[in-house]
Amino acid sequence: MKRSITRGFLSIVSIKFLLIGLDFLSSPLLTRFLGEGYGDYAILMSIFAVYMIFVSSGVGDGVRKYVAEERDRAHWDEHVVGFYLRMAILLAAIGCLGLALAAQTGIVTSRLGTSYRTYFYLLSLLVFTSQFREYTRRTLMGFGLERYSEPLLFLDKILFIVVGVGLAFRGHGVQGVLIGHMTGAVTTSIVGLALINRTVSLRTALAKIPPKDFPRRELFTFNALSIILILCLTSLYELDVMMLGVLGTTQETAYYKISLTIAEFLWIVPLALQNVLLHSTSNIWSNRNYERINSLAARVTRYTLLFTLLLGIGIGTLAPVALPIVYPDEYIASYGPILLLLPGCVGFALARPILAIGQGKGDLHVLIASTGAAAVGNIVLNALLIPQYGMYGAAVATSISYGTMFVFHVWSARKIGFDPVTGARIPQVIFAGGVAALPIGLLARLLGDSVFSLVIVPPVGAAIFLVAAVVVGALDVEEIIAHLETAPDPIGSFGSTLRAKFDGVDDDRGADGHEFPGDDASPVGERQRPKDGNTAAKSNAGSGSDVRERLETIETRIERQRDRLESQQETIEQLIDELRRGR
Repeated sequence: MKRSITRGFLSIVSIKFLLIGLDFLSSPLLTRFLGEGYGDYAILMSIFAVYMIFVSSGVGDGVRKYVAEERDRAHWDEHVVGFYLRMAILLAAIGCLGLALAAQTGIVTSRLGTSYRTYFYLLSLLVFTSQFREYTRRTLMGFGLERYSEPLLFLDKILFIVVGVGLAFRGHGVQGVLIGHMTGAVTTSIVGLALINRTVSLRTALAKIPPKDFPRRELFTFNALSIILILCLTSLYELDVMMLGVLGTTQETAYYKISLTIAEFLWIVPLALQNVLLHSTSNIWSNRNYERINSLAARVTRYTLLFTLLLGIGIGTLAPVALPIVYPDEYIASYGPILLLLPGCVGFALARPILAIGQGKGDLHVLIASTGAAAVGNIVLNALLIPQYGMYGAAVATSISYGTMFVFHVWSARKIGFDPVTGARIPQVIFAGGVAALPIGLLARLLGDSVFSLVIVPPVGAAIFLVAAVVVGALDVEEIIAHLETAPDPIGSFGSTLRAKFDGVDDDRGADGHEFPGDDASPVGERQRPKDGNTAAKSNAGSGSDVRERLETIETRIERQRDRLESQQETIEQLIDELRRGR
């Protein structure tokens, strides 16, 4: 199946922004409607997130990786879908029974309190429904159908707000919120299974047992290693909440949970990239196209750092203004932990796409070692700092652990066989962030603590950062134009107009006008600039650099046209498939 990384990324990231808007609506309402119960809800959902790793993570990552691979086997897609569907049913049943037994035998009440018994019975049902929600979404992603899988997240969130937040408003507390989660999961599972059935018959996939030569051991191994990897990964942003809930106070846990929620906004783009890169790079790895992997990894690292630095500056500047407006007044206490978490969140943001590219190759041992080292450090630091410093200790411990993720995963990437740092222009990006931070901070202080600053600072700050990035060489003007061109009209038309003007002015590049950045079927396209540190000293080196630059420009234009052709071919294949099915 032909797939475009760009289209998948845009489908995911656009929904991410919508979900952020919905979180801004639901999170403040829950803090008000649940009151002190919001701390219990935060602890409960952290426990659930860790528990679901064993139930769901291996299934979700496995099905989207192996469905995406175009292996020369009869009924490969059918066998993979059926294999993981049977596994999903089995693991969901075991997981559901495990939580129900924990509530029934009194293990939960003895450690967390009597109110948690009812919570755990509801969680046991949520395990089953969430399992199928994730299975359907990840299977659709594996088929390259992010345009279907991501709107299901939006539907899930809408139903959660309507039912869960609505029941909390009516006084049903945490139980009502959990029922809201289940409502969204059940609905999206039904819709998702119906969409999968249009591509692969679920009845046939479930009933047909794969032949003996089907690589069951490979799939089981990937499933087991994925569970270990995701367990280490999730512990980095869930165990601190759980440990603070045990070692600190409920109110501190509530404040800290909001701090995490806001600081983790930096992960919007990295999470979208992580979701799309695992299955999208599987075929690139299988084709041994290492040059494309390196090029893609460097671009992704640079753009991730650019975006997260911009968001980090904005959050650090505007959080004290937004917190009292969005949340109850006492939640201004969350601002201190936010500032402590932001530097580490930038490091974790950079590590996420690198991790996904490594997963795409399937060599998880090195990734587990890197993530596990950061996870162990996180547990040790939280155990040392929380008893003495409370939520501030948790923020420092977590931020340090987040930051080490980037360092460890650069090492793991090189062990696996790709380099995400060379060509990423990291010094230039950091310098651009430093240059832009001062005027953005001064502007926010000038406007004061008013809603007006929330309206003015973000667009003006983005413009300042963009100019700084171009001036210091972290970003090229041509890249900006390329991104505008890929957007829907009228933005796309505006980008094309700028392209025509830019090509007309830039005569020193030659008469052919071949200064086009490439899309490379990646989330963000660019023309890779060769290193030219000795250009000014040696004219021959400068000439060679210009030739290489033109060759790369031609190559990127070809890649861009290829991506468009792949997109059109995918659309035609889908229309043919629908016609065959009589739709």
